[in-house]
Amino acid sequence: MTAKPVPRPNADTAPYWEACNEERLLYQKCGACGHNQFYPRSICAKCGGGELAWTEAAPTGAVHSFTVVERAPSEAFKPDIPYVLALVDMADGYRMMMNVVDCDPAAVEIGMAVRIVFENRHGQKLPQATPA
Repeated sequence: MTAKPVPRPNADTAPYWEACNEERLLYQKCGACGHNQFYPRSICAKCGGGELAWTEAAPTGAVHSFTVVERAPSEAFKPDIPYVLALVDMADGYRMMMNVVDCDPAAVEIGMAVRIVFENRHGQKLPQATPA
């Protein structure tokens, strides 16, 4: 069976992925304008500034939107069908895309409170959401 994809850290994302392996979630906060952002990048998405600091995230959020995946994008995901792919509004004011795990897909709803858990994929941990 084909393995699920594993992220490839780069200069902008390495601190984020290292923290995930410690089961800690990080986001970037701009020192110039105060904007909280995710996904990691080298400049602020709001003001273009480069004063970004890694900040430990509250591991909670709420489902903003979601879809139930019924057709696997590859062989690696077939055992997971059906699964939920969601946009999660994190408590610190940014949005992430992740799977909602450890619950019936029919139970997921917009506004549902979630907390972060980590899935180990071949030595790299990835954040996922589970009902809070």
